[in-house]
Amino acid sequence: MDASASDPGAPRDDAAVGDRTPEARPGRPPRTSRPTLAAVARAAGVAPSTASLAFSGSGPVSEEARERVLAAAAALGYDGPDPRARSLRRGRSGVIGVVLDDRLSDAFRDPVNVLTLDGIAEVAGAAGASLLLVRSPLDDERGLGPLVDAPMDAVILIGCNRRIDSAVAVLRRRAIPVVAIEADDIEGAVPVHLDNREASHRAAAYLAELGHEQVTVVSLPLDASHRRGPLDEDRAHTTAAFISTERLLGVREVFPDAPAVEAAASSVEEGRIAGAALFAPGVEVPTAVVAQSDLLAVGVVSAALEAGLRVPEDVSVVGFDGITVDDSLFHRTHIRELTTLVQPFVPKGEAAARAALAMLDGEQPEPAWFRSELRVGDTTARPRTWPATVAASASASASLPSPSTPSPREQTTSGDPA
Repeated sequence: MDASASDPGAPRDDAAVGDRTPEARPGRPPRTSRPTLAAVARAAGVAPSTASLAFSGSGPVSEEARERVLAAAAALGYDGPDPRARSLRRGRSGVIGVVLDDRLSDAFRDPVNVLTLDGIAEVAGAAGASLLLVRSPLDDERGLGPLVDAPMDAVILIGCNRRIDSAVAVLRRRAIPVVAIEADDIEGAVPVHLDNREASHRAAAYLAELGHEQVTVVSLPLDASHRRGPLDEDRAHTTAAFISTERLLGVREVFPDAPAVEAAASSVEEGRIAGAALFAPGVEVPTAVVAQSDLLAVGVVSAALEAGLRVPEDVSVVGFDGITVDDSLFHRTHIRELTTLVQPFVPKGEAAARAALAMLDGEQPEPAWFRSELRVGDTTARPRTWPATVAASASASASLPSPSTPSPREQTTSGDPA
């Protein structure tokens, strides 16, 4: 008789035991069992607790013992403790969920979201946590399903509006900490604020100091319908889009009657579409445009130049974000830098991650506040002193005027530009 069968204390032949299962099921491929930490410890000649400490990197383990454990693990094909088992022991998944208030395919076209996620990932990764991206429940056919079912220890909302309150209520019932970046007041969530309204006010005040009076806003989307076109007042007052509304209100504190054009997304192409409407033939052109993102601002600049206008001599353009703009348009003009509001996207993300981790440790972090800085670039100047409409011939031409060449309207007017 096999010694191990007669002696209960003798070591078991794990390979022999594992081989019996596939033989009992003819026709099925043999299953390969995952090597265990105990097997690694036996092979290395150490206690399982020592092997565990060698993998975790914490605790008093000699370098020689650690090397024996890692060598044994490599020989057995053991890659480390099962994260699912570790999660069960700790009572945590090790995952922080991130909810963006847009389709993920759209969200990742905007560098601001990517840079904010960089900040979150930097802090979360240093703490050993992973990130799980979750579609907004307002844009998911399963409604609250992902937030109810996803294995998350904490959730960070990015730019979500007040309509997400019901989803946050679900998270609170699950006792999951919630942090909200640039969101309306959401009950139970720790806020990370950006001065969207105050910053937009500063940009508008700067234009007013230059002498501008005819200012138009190109806004971010106001809801998931992704409409584009002139923004009527009813829609402006009823929208739940927090960031768009705050930035519009900031401009209108300086220019109360400033009209707004809604873009369908934060992109250069949507900025071009909005700009094409503002600079269409026969339309009185504003002296300045405040775009609610740098991507929109680049598109507006492109549309102005394609309409035969000069930036900033004929129309000034201000953006928001302070991203690095890589657009071929700027290589064909004197423009090297947008006038824009520079926001601290990475620190925002870092603050949100720190708040989420603090809440997991039982702390109650204070709200965080961040300020955007006005950076004056090459796209703003004093306003022109003549009325402006774009001639049909100028609009039809896609040529970009040289900075030293008078625009079509300057050649036909007697006023002196400022």
